[in-house]
Amino acid sequence: MATTLGKLPHGDLLKRISQSEHFQSGSFKNIEHTEMLAPNSSYWKMAIKYWQKPNSIRPSSPIPSTKINLKELDANKAQYIWFGHSSYLLLAQGKKILVDPVFSGYASPVPFAVQSFEGTDIYLPEDMPDLDILIITHDHYDHLDYETMLKIHPRTKKIVVPLGVSAHLLSWGVPLSKIIELDWFESREIDSVVNVTATPTRHFSGRSVLRNKSLWCSYVLKLGDYKVFIGGDSGYGSVFESIGKKYGPFDLAFLECGQYGDDWPSIHMRPEETALAAANIGAKSFVPVHWGKFILSLHPWNDPIKRVLVASQSIKLNLQVPKIGESFEFTGSGSVDGWWNFQ
Repeated sequence: MATTLGKLPHGDLLKRISQSEHFQSGSFKNIEHTEMLAPNSSYWKMAIKYWQKPNSIRPSSPIPSTKINLKELDANKAQYIWFGHSSYLLLAQGKKILVDPVFSGYASPVPFAVQSFEGTDIYLPEDMPDLDILIITHDHYDHLDYETMLKIHPRTKKIVVPLGVSAHLLSWGVPLSKIIELDWFESREIDSVVNVTATPTRHFSGRSVLRNKSLWCSYVLKLGDYKVFIGGDSGYGSVFESIGKKYGPFDLAFLECGQYGDDWPSIHMRPEETALAAANIGAKSFVPVHWGKFILSLHPWNDPIKRVLVASQSIKLNLQVPKIGESFEFTGSGSVDGWWNFQ
């Protein structure tokens, strides 16, 4: 378990962190004032709610999914494959880019705490193709998975992480030469095709009781002629309009839509806010993620997709909702076949 927790930044990395304008009084801060909990909430009240949790938060049947050979996909065809929650593979311009892979079957320090839904674990690290880039948005367990990282990093050329997250990776044996670490608004031209810029979100970080010792990010990913927004985790706020004005519009956006709750409205968007965020950044198409695999809140498991579908239709957004494992084109029309309509 100690290894799974990772390591806190120290030495030269801590010196670099201390020079960031976003690191104040020993921890990273959101640009927009962000409370972790609602004024009338408490961890004790939340514990009681979880003890009384409804059955609807977990699907009664296996999640529909599709298994394809990822290693045979054409990387010159602009497409993506969603693996549930916030894990997905991007292919375009000859590049293969994996985001926030969690293939261990759980999203917690120990296997029995936050287990994945039945049907969502049809892909393993061994199924992934050799990667040009691995992107991590922040160090929470549902985005940075120790077991997956151990198996994938040897077949990955470069790993892009927020400032401070390299401390975990280095403790797990990832070579420093592979790691690209970014502060908000920093950019890196990885090669003649790929450029990555780290952008802010409203969230937090930490794999133990100590929080915000590493940064949390969204990313603007330029893949040749395509521009993709990798949203990470975020509460709704002015950050999206700012990103849209500075970096938009986007051909495709992956935006958090799930694990929201009345107890933490500032750090996880509601579905209606996800649709607004897509409009704010100028997304031509968007994919709701952060749902469909783990229980990290108390809403019905398919509530996010039902609500964001209604919200996106009301403001005429192109919403894409692939099944787990389904290949979907960047510029494809919205998929709304209702595969999620069961309890």
